[in-house]
Amino acid sequence: RHLPHSFVIEDISTLEAMCTAIKDMHLRGAGLIGCAAAYGVYLASIAAAREANSSASSTPSSPSSSAAAESTFRAALNAAGEQLLLTRPTAVNLRVGVERVSGAISRVLEAGGPSAIIAAVEAAKLEAAKFTDEDASWCKALGQHGCSLLEALWERKRGSPSHDGKNCVNVLTHCNAGWLAFADWGSALSPVFAAFDKGIPIHVWVDETRPRIQGALTAWELASHGVPHTVIADNAGGHLMRVGLVDVCITGADRVTSGGDACNKIGTYLKALAAKDNNVPFYVALPSSTIDWKIEDGMKIPIEERGADEVKYVEGLSEEDGKRRKVLVLPAASSAGNWGFDVTPRRLVTGLITERGTSQASVEALTALFPDKVS
Repeated sequence: RHLPHSFVIEDISTLEAMCTAIKDMHLRGAGLIGCAAAYGVYLASIAAAREANSSASSTPSSPSSSAAAESTFRAALNAAGEQLLLTRPTAVNLRVGVERVSGAISRVLEAGGPSAIIAAVEAAKLEAAKFTDEDASWCKALGQHGCSLLEALWERKRGSPSHDGKNCVNVLTHCNAGWLAFADWGSALSPVFAAFDKGIPIHVWVDETRPRIQGALTAWELASHGVPHTVIADNAGGHLMRVGLVDVCITGADRVTSGGDACNKIGTYLKALAAKDNNVPFYVALPSSTIDWKIEDGMKIPIEERGADEVKYVEGLSEEDGKRRKVLVLPAASSAGNWGFDVTPRRLVTGLITERGTSQASVEALTALFPDKVS
């Protein structure tokens, strides 16, 4: 929330602080929300173990007191999971992170033993770390697959008669899906970073992404990596596609259904429509933790509605004193709607870039690529 003007690392040591950080967007992005939720369960397990041990120590040691302590522990963790799930309803990674760590805890408790609760806390820590490492690894892998697509675009463009030596691959992206939004690398920006590092000439059109101006985060990441980029107003994308200044669109996603419908930051659907009308390929980049295998129809994805103030006000640094200011940009009496996400139907998606390769946006293609994920 301090970027792009300052980089702040926030220490989080309790479940409540983690829930606040997720809900109020101290951290954001599907992957990072999932990792944060996983560690949120771990933090909750520490507090739950303390509470369970305290209740157990107040009664004589016996099988019944141990059972009571475990029951207290489980109840606290179930409540913590529910609390985390309520913070942001759209990104499925959050649910996956909670379920992964909660599952690891349950397996240890079911195995039993005199130190089951202590072992469960350690298992939670290890599973949260594993989940986070997977996120980084998968994002790096999908970046390599996406890089191959960008390289092929560059080879075709370089070989065209109109090439004048100054061309590059022009990518348009929406919202922020770089390493700030994941454990590392990112989704939509991972192919860009990989292509740039490989020497492929590349330029990124960065949607400002109202109302949170998340394009500023993308611009900050690209600038930090040295990638040429230009920030544009959200509504400029269609024009740029129509006049031939966009070679490919790559966005991230907060939830993709088993059928390939992709939910992402509000405004993505309009970019996909413009891309379809102008024959510009439209890719969605995502680790498989973003796929919701329980939903096929994108209309069933819950769409988060956030507070009106995010639309009514903007924040930035004042040129006069360099301090952060919040400014009202609408009439004070006007109401404002703030839907956080929209769904791009699979028919508009050229392909899904995942850690296992690029897939068509369909049930059949995703099932073939991830047969182990389908129950």
